[in-house]
Amino acid sequence: MSRRLYTYPEAAEALRVSERWLRRNINDLPHSRKGRAVTFTDDDLDRIDAMFHHEPTAGPLAVVPSAPSSPAAHPLAALKPLPARR
Repeated sequence: MSRRLYTYPEAAEALRVSERWLRRNINDLPHSRKGRAVTFTDDDLDRIDAMFHHEPTAGPLAVVPSAPSSPAAHPLAALKPLPARR
């Protein structure tokens, strides 16, 4: 059984996060620890990615599809910018 084991720097690069972030959050993330050696498998990286995956919900800022005013109208044409912040 040959599976890829990632070190902190390799896992951070694969997840596109800083190594520091991984180390600070290690107690909440899936990983393997053998003494002081911490490793991550491909499954661990997939689970970490899934933990922080976000899908938009039907809240006040969500895009609600409506019938286009014309067949050539772009689906995002109804989006309005947020008001300026002070």
